[in-house]
Amino acid sequence: MLTEKAAVRQGKKIAECMLCHDAACSRACPEPDPARILRALYFDNMEEAAALLPEDYDKEAMERAREFCPLHLDIPGIMESLEKDRPLLEGRAEADKVDLSCDICGVRLENPFLLSSSVVASSYEMCARAFEAGWAGVCFKTLCLMDIREASPRFSALKSSSGDWLGFKNIEQLSDHSLEENLECFRRLKKNYPGKVIIASIMGRNEEEWEYLARAVEEAGADVVECNFSCPNMEEKGTGSDVGQDPDTVRRYTRAVRRGTVLPVLAKMTPNITDMRVPALAAMEGGADGIAAINTIKSITGVNIDTQVPHPSVHGRSMLGGYSGAAVKPIALRFIAEMAGQEGIKGCHISGMGGVRTWRDAVEFILLGAGSIQVTTAVMEYGVRIIDDLTSGLQIYMAQRGYKKIEEFLGAAVDQLVENDEMERDSIVYPVIDTEACIGCGRCFISCRDGGHQAILWNEQTKKPRVNGARCVGCGLCSLVCQRGAIGQSRRVRNKK
Repeated sequence: MLTEKAAVRQGKKIAECMLCHDAACSRACPEPDPARILRALYFDNMEEAAALLPEDYDKEAMERAREFCPLHLDIPGIMESLEKDRPLLEGRAEADKVDLSCDICGVRLENPFLLSSSVVASSYEMCARAFEAGWAGVCFKTLCLMDIREASPRFSALKSSSGDWLGFKNIEQLSDHSLEENLECFRRLKKNYPGKVIIASIMGRNEEEWEYLARAVEEAGADVVECNFSCPNMEEKGTGSDVGQDPDTVRRYTRAVRRGTVLPVLAKMTPNITDMRVPALAAMEGGADGIAAINTIKSITGVNIDTQVPHPSVHGRSMLGGYSGAAVKPIALRFIAEMAGQEGIKGCHISGMGGVRTWRDAVEFILLGAGSIQVTTAVMEYGVRIIDDLTSGLQIYMAQRGYKKIEEFLGAAVDQLVENDEMERDSIVYPVIDTEACIGCGRCFISCRDGGHQAILWNEQTKKPRVNGARCVGCGLCSLVCQRGAIGQSRRVRNKK
């Protein structure tokens, strides 16, 4: 397999790629398709990228691709580096034998990937395009009987130095199409894509509306019902996350939905709460078959320091909004793991979401108990085309480890989480510095000196760091700040301190 240092090297080379639509590099060099190979590298799918690059590819064509690239990205150099790494990339040959099919409460999915309930799944055309691309299903944008009015603008984002979104905020509500318009979308989708799964997200204001909506979406062809107990942006009080914070209301509304349908029911929970397990258990008691989590987190992404208005500004005013994207993944994983280990929920389907961008993110959710994966923010940023690398990356991961079905590693990491008083604290791993890979930047020295235990010493002659084992506590800070992957770990030894 590719070493961590080689992966870091490839990641840095590809970071500037714009992931263009109708990419000029591919127009200049249609075979092999450089844009597709670059996209696989961008989404941490190096084995797939290597498989897409023929051994006898036209290097002169890659030079032309660089000339046509708007950024003049070093496409030939990236391909040469990939070619050198090819012997270390294993698993693609067996990946096609892996079965990605799974199910939601007995409803079969061809793979675990779904569009989550949001703008990305809000029309027939969008859902059809996702199905054609390879998504197994969609959770349609939440249907309701309310008059939905949206603000403009309604999005803001925190960005990395490369321009990728670190986090994304929206103040959007539910579907602003009529119920009948949306139900007609369901009918058309089921007629034209009978093998795909439609999850109907619904929200009512009282028991009668919840029951009515559940019955209506079943009659229109939905396969699963998702109860939106979690939208943080609702104009109307007593809906959305207001419901998800009240276990009694969750239980009551879930029972109303259960009266209206025989379809599997997922309760979508809010993360704007201390312990999600409490309302999730109430939903299970009310008749839910599984849980969906997490929805977005109430947030302020920033303030315009000139106008002094938080983002996004709507006529000089703003509001708390739902935060999503890579920044929320650690929080999502925490909630998923807690529910997967909770009696009364354990063994039931959990549809996980919150910051999934690559196949690696999806694997982490599956390992912590999510049996299906929903995605929104990454699709808004990169398009439905990311499904190519989600599925192939997951297949390669499974093939490399001998897994034939997702259920073979579903929840495998849950039992590795223990309570604070159960954590082993009598051993230590020390940092090991690879002096050849180290470029002498001194970042590890600075961080350990000013934020750690002053255990990294600076050699003025060699301009390289070294470890003072007498002071080191094995915290790992130095390896986290090293951008060259030059700091590894020793074997674990007994802590004598």
